[in-house]
Amino acid sequence: MYYNPHHNEIKAVNKIYPGIESLDDLYDALCHCWTRETCTERLRNKWSESNKTAGQCAITAFIVQDIFGGEIHEMDTGRGLHCYNVIDGIAIDLTSEQFGDEAEKLSYENNPLQPEREIRMNQTQKRERYELLKANLEAFCKKAPLPD
Repeated sequence: MYYNPHHNEIKAVNKIYPGIESLDDLYDALCHCWTRETCTERLRNKWSESNKTAGQCAITAFIVQDIFGGEIHEMDTGRGLHCYNVIDGIAIDLTSEQFGDEAEKLSYENNPLQPEREIRMNQTQKRERYELLKANLEAFCKKAPLPD
């Protein structure tokens, strides 16, 4: 994951998930919540237990924004658009691991804001995947089995 060195300064502003107070808390929880079903369909062949962040960028950025506020930006990676968060001027990308060694080449400066959230939510299956990731996170925080 890409964390700005000041990421520890960021704390949850919406305490909607028990136990999620920091970005580290959220990342640790999401590692149990990302699934092949929450991955965007076009990248499901790249998703695996060892590459859980593949195809999760937009819906993860929505969750980060729900909890910590801030903006969602997007960058062109050459393979498509990739979403990440900027909170109080600090860039946060919880899904950069999907790029492997190329993650070090990602630039988090001077990238545009993502189009309005509702526009992005109306893209194919994005709302459904976001709702599933939220349900998985809620279940994880309550220590319940993940929904089917």
